[in-house]
Amino acid sequence: MRILSRMPVALVATLAFSSLQAGSAGFDYRVLATNKTSTMEKEMNQAAEAGYAFSAVMGGETSFGGKEVVVIMAKATDGTAKRSYKLLATNKTSTMQKEIQQLGDEGFEYKGQTVFESAFGGREVTVILERDDAKPASKIIYKLLATAKTSTMQKELNEAGADGFDLVGMTVSKTAFGGSELVSILRKR
Repeated sequence: MRILSRMPVALVATLAFSSLQAGSAGFDYRVLATNKTSTMEKEMNQAAEAGYAFSAVMGGETSFGGKEVVVIMAKATDGTAKRSYKLLATNKTSTMQKEIQQLGDEGFEYKGQTVFESAFGGREVTVILERDDAKPASKIIYKLLATAKTSTMQKELNEAGADGFDLVGMTVSKTAFGGSELVSILRKR
């Protein structure tokens, strides 16, 4: 009995070792956390210079940092392209639409969004955009939809979808101007 219970462990260890030898890439992760979007953008670009790329984002309250935005960056151990990042944070949807489109004109691609409460801005929708500096930039058209009613969001999403817009992200946010809103971001290439 003892030998049989050790066999699967030995087999798994052997398979894992041979998989690593076969050249499969691993990942190295970097966790970034701050309560200022300007600091996060700076830290993300520093990580990108070291070969890291955006992986995930979430805003909320952490045990030691308080109200923060947390970003996880990942780097394949076999290397990765250099990227640039921009973070947009606002509680006015009209401002977000204007700023996200300006970055879309420069070839920045939507990567993620969250809501978090910053020290100066209050509760804000924060959007992360990325540009692969190794590729030629192509213009991306963005559309931001914001409404308090889910039925209105359904109607607006269907209209945008009929125009070729693809939904890339959504948050539910309490903003200073709109109250509780569903904020959806769509793109068209």
